[in-house]
Amino acid sequence: MRSIAAAALIGMLAAWPAIPAVAQLSAGQPALLPPDQAFRLSARALDPSTVEVRFDIADGYYLYRDRLAFRVAPVPAGRVNLPPGKVKHDAFFGDVQTYRNAVVLRVPLTRAGRAGEKLTVNADSQGCADVGVCYPPNPQQVEIVVPAAGARAGDYVQAAKPRGWFN
Repeated sequence: MRSIAAAALIGMLAAWPAIPAVAQLSAGQPALLPPDQAFRLSARALDPSTVEVRFDIADGYYLYRDRLAFRVAPVPAGRVNLPPGKVKHDAFFGDVQTYRNAVVLRVPLTRAGRAGEKLTVNADSQGCADVGVCYPPNPQQVEIVVPAAGARAGDYVQAAKPRGWFN
């Protein structure tokens, strides 16, 4: 039993000089951003019938076009016409369209909201980092206010920070 413990101790001591090298390798890798920072969502009401949604996408990251979905309450969203994205070949999904840098979308409402009415915009997205790491689906939420008919569009409102284990 003593010989096994001694051999384990000698093995650990022999590996000790390699520990800083392993730490340097992992330290040399870029840190991944949390999804709400990699894919920052903001929205505003353009008018009583239209919501504008914007994703600011960090350098080195991209969003999948076909993984975007929107819901608005209490006024339901209509069909969103997504602009074409840049085609990328994905090892798992084949040829997909992606967005980089920023994408701005108009979400029509099924009926006009009332001036001053609060709308909750829910956006579901999914994206990846160029280093080969993909994020799980990312739900985000923004609350905006409907402007009066003929008034200027509202200001962009940033998505609320997610509440999780580490926030």
